[in-house]
Amino acid sequence: MLEGLFRVKPVEASPHVDAGEPVEGSLTGEADLKRVLTARHLLLLGVGAIIGAGIFVMTGQAAANHAGPAIMLSFVLAGVACAFAGLCYAEFAAMIPVSGSAYSYTYATLGEAVAWFVGWSLVLEYLFAASAVAVGWSAYTISLMEHIAHYMGSDWKFPALLASAPVTYANGNITATGALFNLPAVLIVSAVGVLCYIGIRQSATANAVIVTIKVGVILALIGFGSQYVNPDNWTPFIPPNEGGDRFGWPGVFRAASIVFFAYIGFDAVSTTAQEAKNPQRDMPIGILGSLAVCTVLYIIVAAVLTGMMPYNLLGTAKPVATALENYPALAWLKLAVEIGAVAGLTSVILVMLMGQPRVFFAMARDGLMPKFFGAAHPKYHTPHKATVVVAIVAAMLAAFFPLGILGDLVSMGTLLAFATVCTGVLILRRTRPDLPRPFRVPFAPVTCVLGTLSCLALVGFMGWYNWALLGAWTFVGFLIYFGYGYRHSKLRQAP
Repeated sequence: MLEGLFRVKPVEASPHVDAGEPVEGSLTGEADLKRVLTARHLLLLGVGAIIGAGIFVMTGQAAANHAGPAIMLSFVLAGVACAFAGLCYAEFAAMIPVSGSAYSYTYATLGEAVAWFVGWSLVLEYLFAASAVAVGWSAYTISLMEHIAHYMGSDWKFPALLASAPVTYANGNITATGALFNLPAVLIVSAVGVLCYIGIRQSATANAVIVTIKVGVILALIGFGSQYVNPDNWTPFIPPNEGGDRFGWPGVFRAASIVFFAYIGFDAVSTTAQEAKNPQRDMPIGILGSLAVCTVLYIIVAAVLTGMMPYNLLGTAKPVATALENYPALAWLKLAVEIGAVAGLTSVILVMLMGQPRVFFAMARDGLMPKFFGAAHPKYHTPHKATVVVAIVAAMLAAFFPLGILGDLVSMGTLLAFATVCTGVLILRRTRPDLPRPFRVPFAPVTCVLGTLSCLALVGFMGWYNWALLGAWTFVGFLIYFGYGYRHSKLRQAP
């Protein structure tokens, strides 16, 4: 039994592949997705996934409740942890370009049971992220619609009963809102789900257009907002600790664990490795390039926001728009930011809903999930059945769960997956040093160890309630594994 749980899947590095040419590599049965994505597509997918909730939603809440102006340091800390993990992802994605991301890498290094745990954690990352970002999308969209109505001389307001989840969550407390469910969040998840069903090329093209819009808006925010920065708002840079993780250095580290949510997009690029034209060259470009661009933008925007407005006033679902409301001369920019935020958050939802079905696809092809999830559409070449299920569940979560709970769970799942990937690189370097590696992690022993430790350290700053939820989530996951996956594993059935 124990041997079967930790049995490692045989791995061979994939050969060079050409456009449209399916390749199984080491993971059998994954020949139905089509290679159509270029390095530009992958870079834009990464930027599309990363830039969104971090700037438009999470920054204000983390600054107001934990770090103050030192939210800039929190982004640096989270970015460093991501840089270590990004290098490890790049080595794996170039060497094993398949759709399972961290799940597939772990299966090749740490065994089936750990791979299941990582795959189940990726559900937290991609599925819950899509839901959490949809909640932020809803807040910005409602604000945009009301802004347009006001501009047209109407005092129309979006119905409060349909504007948010039935409960809200802050500082460990859950309170009723009086709302029924979050209708805009349901609508956007449904619309993006349809796009993901139709095809990867269409999804990537739509993402490229959206990324162009939101990066332009962010650059405008930096350029015009910096003129209204008051350096006094940065004092004290690290507010005195008020107990627990409210400010001080504990608050800075707690904020880093929260804004880590903003970086999860770069690893979603790896879930499309099986659809990349030249994964050996292009996957590292997409992963590391998008991470570098977005980290710089995050730190600059955090500086501008906390300089424009006292940090304690930024704890809203739309902190960028909140900061701009104080400056009538920037009213036009507020409208542009709301449009950019709606576009930006849409691309995050898009990439997350692309990633999760592909992880399920890989798990189903290995026998750990029902065959239903391993089906590929004969015309669109997408994991269409998995996409439908993921979109429905994400829409339900977005309708009834508040942003705070979803965001912390996403960060925990992501950090655990990152730590496992960092460990996996070192293990595979020792167990299979013969494998060709188109991209190699520089100074691997140091980089991988620091990546693992930094990710686990950020997990350590999560609250006990987050650990309780993660424990319950893991328990449910292993019930499914032992009830279905363990008995149907193709690796266990192999001679």
